[in-house]
Amino acid sequence: MPRQGDADDFVRVEDVVKIFGDTVAVQSVSLSVRRHEIFALLGSSGCGKSTLLRMLAGFEEPTSGRIILDDEDITQLPPHRRPVNMMFQSYALFPHMTVEANVAFGLRQEGVPRQEIHERVFEALDLVQMAGYARRKPQQLSGGQQQRVALARSLVKRPKLLLLDEPMSALDKQIRQATQIELVKILDQVGVTCIMVTHDQEEAMTMASRLAVMSEGQIVQCGTPYEVYAFPNSRFVAGFIGSTNLFTGTIDVDEPDHVLIGSDALPRPLYVSHGVSEPLGMEVHVSIRPEQIRVLREQPATDSNWGHGMVSHVAWMGSTTRYQIRLDAGQVIEASVPSLDWNQAEAPGIDDEVYVSWGHDAGTVLAS
Repeated sequence: MPRQGDADDFVRVEDVVKIFGDTVAVQSVSLSVRRHEIFALLGSSGCGKSTLLRMLAGFEEPTSGRIILDDEDITQLPPHRRPVNMMFQSYALFPHMTVEANVAFGLRQEGVPRQEIHERVFEALDLVQMAGYARRKPQQLSGGQQQRVALARSLVKRPKLLLLDEPMSALDKQIRQATQIELVKILDQVGVTCIMVTHDQEEAMTMASRLAVMSEGQIVQCGTPYEVYAFPNSRFVAGFIGSTNLFTGTIDVDEPDHVLIGSDALPRPLYVSHGVSEPLGMEVHVSIRPEQIRVLREQPATDSNWGHGMVSHVAWMGSTTRYQIRLDAGQVIEASVPSLDWNQAEAPGIDDEVYVSWGHDAGTVLAS
């Protein structure tokens, strides 16, 4: 029998598979989304995230598995009978209709009384701060304004579940960053449950309370943005979420509270202040984020967690400076250092010799 969902499960995807011909687009995916949560499906093109979103919307039918929304099995329901609305990447606004008519379209199709349509349309436009543009056509609006209209059209039908397909992809970076926060505030105010698809890590980390990283049709890790960033469960996730430095080595010392890992890339072992389940002598990888690496002029007075190399690239990013450093063994690593750590005269430049070091709690040991 299918499992019973937890009390907080509002959306449940149960062992869903989608096959197109000889291609398995989604492989036995199971996940749950809580009521009023913003949940992100994150992955590169072709990973299966958009196919999963289309199955939630009803535009694709699962080959097997079930989709449960608010304790109702909607797997076989057509799109128009689902309490679900989807905001498309292209916004899909009707160019010949005004903003008001675009937002009202779905309600008119359902035969909602005219006065109620008017009230609900302007309630939705007020929510996205677009009531003053009701008589304009889409081509008279900026990209950000068109997105707000598309959001109002999605919310006006008061769906139980809102699906967002790459919601910020049509906006330039500066507008996108401001809109991400504004969109979260609107969704929180409405109280709608939302599942969004994106390939933009920053977007997922900014907007979602939880996210699932997908690869080759499967969910490889699910958790809060902090959990997935700070504790990746594989090299793929460590490299996909943000940037990281990976050192390959073998477990030389295995104690309950720490391990020592010898790596050809470093003159001293890596000390990681937690135990591991992998056996002594096994090859593993240690992930260290750029912001956890310190750049020094002098050799650290420690027996572990440091290396020596030469600066190969410097990028000043304002509040931080990013260094690429080629270690003596040839591996290139990246360090992100607060710009205030150095004055301009002391800051290392290209071809300068430097040392790098990091704390005992900086590394995450990955077996896969």
